[in-house]
Amino acid sequence: MEAVDVRGRFVWHELMTRDVPAAKTFYSKLTGWKTIPWPLDPSYTVCHADTGPVAGIMQIPPEFPAEFPPHWVQYIGTRDVDGIADAAVRAGGSLVKAPADMQGAGRYAVLKDPQGAAFAIIDPENARPESEGPPALGNFSWHELATTDNEAAFAFYSSLFGWDAITRMDMGPIGVYLIFGQNGKQRGGMYIKPADQPGPPNWLPYVRVPNADKGFASATATGAQQLFAPMEVPGGSRVAAFVDPTGATVAVHSLPAEAAPAKAAKPKAKPQPKAQPKAQPKAKAKAKAAVKPAAKKKVVKKAAKKAARKTAKKSAKKPVRRAAPKAKRAAKKRVVKKSARRKK
Repeated sequence: MEAVDVRGRFVWHELMTRDVPAAKTFYSKLTGWKTIPWPLDPSYTVCHADTGPVAGIMQIPPEFPAEFPPHWVQYIGTRDVDGIADAAVRAGGSLVKAPADMQGAGRYAVLKDPQGAAFAIIDPENARPESEGPPALGNFSWHELATTDNEAAFAFYSSLFGWDAITRMDMGPIGVYLIFGQNGKQRGGMYIKPADQPGPPNWLPYVRVPNADKGFASATATGAQQLFAPMEVPGGSRVAAFVDPTGATVAVHSLPAEAAPAKAAKPKAKPQPKAQPKAQPKAKAKAKAAVKPAAKKKVVKKAAKKAARKTAKKSAKKPVRRAAPKAKRAAKKRVVKKSARRKK
């Protein structure tokens, strides 16, 4: 069986936190995920969307320093973990965790790019083909890198994963927003982190939800802190970001309303049934109007035919009655003539 192409795809996401129960409750409500213990390690939680497993939640190991922040780790796919790890170091990155095998998951490594943003690479054991169209609900739909040099960062990642610069958008005061992807499919964006934005360079994952505004309201009502309020982005999508109750940053994303054609079509269809009953009496009236003159004509024609037949009968009888005396006189004359000839 041919291996699924995973190069450059964000194939897994992992939340490292110090409060796993709180994280499970928060994200289940926000995204609809079902949280299930991983059979090979029950301490590791696997988050399932309707399409299947999409993320994991794990406790930050106790040996990690206290200042180690809760955060989401993006796993980028490759079929050569060792080779990519070496190439990343040569290109100015650093190794956080050397390549290693994880039973039931695959071979992976954790790195930092030259600007200091952490990410992971993995050769997954059970990769699924990439779906067509927009990511399904509950799946990660966008990946955004806030960094000190987005052009340098793009050159680094492009050399490792073959990413393309799809477009560069001038965002005014915050500079250029570089959208990257592969084979024409957008995967995320990179921008220069403003000076007032706290923390080191980092990756921010976006999860697709039915409604970003409602998701944001629900999240902030249950302990999340606003990073940026709901807003519309080019293309009509809505996005919002916050720090979850355990301290990790995450964003939500919803597609524009017109992306759901079935819902948009319903208001147009509703007036039709109401208009039909009003139209029906008019149609019936027209039908009746069309039938009545025709019926009258038929009655007139029938009456005319009956009158004609009666007239014909009368006219046929009268000549017979008038002709009868003439016939009798003619017969008498013949009898007289015969008797006269006999006498002679």
